[in-house]
Formats: sequence, structure tokens, C-alpha cells
Amino acid sequence: MSLREAAAQVWPPFVLVTGLLLIGLIAHRDGLFELAGQTLHRLPGPTSVMFGTCLLLVAVVTAVLNLDTAVVFLTPVLLHAARGRGVDEEPFLYASVYIANASSLYLPGSNLTNLLVLAHQPISGATFAAEMLAVALAATLATAVGLLLLFRRQLPAGTRRGKVRARGHAVGLGLPATAAAAGFTVWLRNPAIPVLAVGVACTTIELLRGRLRWRQVTHAVGPLVLAGLFLTSVALGTLARSWDGPAQLLAGAGRWGTTAIGALTAITINNLPAAVLLSARPLTHPRALLIGLNIGPNLAATGSLSALLWLRAARQAGAQPSLRTFSLRGVPLAVLAMTVALGAATILSTPQ
Repeated sequence: MSLREAAAQVWPPFVLVTGLLLIGLIAHRDGLFELAGQTLHRLPGPTSVMFGTCLLLVAVVTAVLNLDTAVVFLTPVLLHAARGRGVDEEPFLYASVYIANASSLYLPGSNLTNLLVLAHQPISGATFAAEMLAVALAATLATAVGLLLLFRRQLPAGTRRGKVRARGHAVGLGLPATAAAAGFTVWLRNPAIPVLAVGVACTTIELLRGRLRWRQVTHAVGPLVLAGLFLTSVALGTLARSWDGPAQLLAGAGRWGTTAIGALTAITINNLPAAVLLSARPLTHPRALLIGLNIGPNLAATGSLSALLWLRAARQAGAQPSLRTFSLRGVPLAVLAMTVALGAATILSTPQ
């Protein structure tokens, strides 16, 4: 029985992220993200303005689609924007994953952990967004300000231009599919099946047209990684239903303690299994736990699937990310964002 309950809690988020990754692939193939990158590097003004606009783009795509989709497809966009300006690409490389993690509290589909933790009290995307808006904005803005301060010496005031090769952009299924996914995520209590249906339908059409190959699809989705995390999450969810250790630990913690537990567990075993382990039973502070699970992974690359996908995307784009640098840069950003987000939740009396 506990195995069935754990599987019932876990499957919707994994189905949803599969659909979102498929839709993100279609949008990428249509050139929507590359078009955004070309537009970014042509922005007037200093590089810091372009950098801030890049952060906004990642935050919006994370909120509307999913943080995993954002890091897979926007990390190359940000790198190309930096290269188009002829500036240091390090701020753009690390900012893509930091701001994605910090901006994954807006909608249920923005991060799988949102769906896993709230499985006991399913609410519509609109209700979730209304309850979490102040907290999510606080996390995004704190991280953005921290990034601007952290990389201020690497963002020159000039508007240099590098050489970039533009290509045509197809008007295809990516834009309507993205719009449909956003609508389903906001208005449906469980958008997993509809979003997957849109992703599968669009992918099938593009495969039949010859615009996609199966290898590209499997690379974008990463079925082995998702399957491994799914099985691990189900196993830990089953364990947590027969062992009350995590529930007792969280029962005695307030908002701040719950956030700390979520963050530390995430970087220890990854935030998806951590979400299932810690939320197998009803929680006193589910939103505080989400702050730790979603923003805490900026402490270390072991904390989330998004960081693993980011590493792969960055290396394929010719960058050389460092796990040590990830933590050195990410620790102060994560602590700042979690503190500000919790402070906003406390001041505005956001639901627990």
C-alpha cells in the first residue's frame, strides 16, 4: 500500500517535466531561444543591462515552463549573448542555473518539488501562484541583486560586440505549445497528462516531418536520469511512509528549521528524492520546505536535476563549469535568497 501511495505521489511531476522538456525542445528547434539570445546581445546600454535582462528571461522561462527546461535551452543562449558582446562568459554561465533554481517557486510546474510537496493538498496553479508570488519574487530579486554584486567587475560598462552567426527562425509549433503548457500549468490542478499530450503530439509531428531525430529527443529528455530519480523517489517515499523519522524531525522545526532541513537534505540526496522523503506525511510548513528544496540546491551541484542538466548543456556549448566554483559562488547567493524569501513569507503572513 505504501509503495502504491508513493508512486501515486511521484508520477505526476515526472510526467509533467517530461512534457515540458519535449515542448522546450520544440521551441528550441524553432529558434525561439536563439532569437532571444540574438536580441539580448543587441540591447543598447552597458553589459550589466543585458545581464539583468538575461536573468529576467531565465526567470520567466523557469516560471512558465520548468527550471530544467530553462537550464537546458537557455544556458547556451546566455553564453552566446556573452560571446556576442565579447565579454567574460562566466557570469552568464553560472547565473543561468542560480536564477533558475531561485525562480522555481512561482507555479507548481516550475519545479517538480512543488508538486511532490503539495501532493497532500493539491491546489490550482493560480492559487499556488497567488500564495507564493511575494516569496518567489523575493527569492528571484535577492539572487539577481546578489549576482550583479558578485560579478560586477566582470560586467564591463561598454557595449562591445563580438561576431555571431545569425540563422533564420521558423514559425512552428514551439510558440503555441509553450502557450498551451503555460495555460495548463496555471489553471489545472494536475496538468501532467495534458502537458505531456501536447509535448508528445508536437514531437511526433516534428519527427514525421524529419525536423527531429529520436536521438535529439532522448538527449533532451534524459529518460535514464529521470527513471533513476523516479525509482529512487518512490523507494524513499515508501520508506518514509513506514518510518516516522523525517516527520518527527520536521514536526519540531519551525519555518527556518524546515527550510534548513530541506536545503541540507537536497544537497545530500538531490532535491527530488528529498522532497518525497520529507513530504510523505502532511507537513506543518510545506512552503518553507519548498524554499529549502528549491533554493538550497544553489549550495552545491548535487542538489538538483537542473544542476546536472546545466553541466551537460554548458559543456556541450563549449564552456568549462567548475563544481568548486558553483559552490563558492552559490553558497552566499543561496543563503541570501532563502533568508529574504523566508522574511517575505513571515512579514506578509504567507501560508505555511
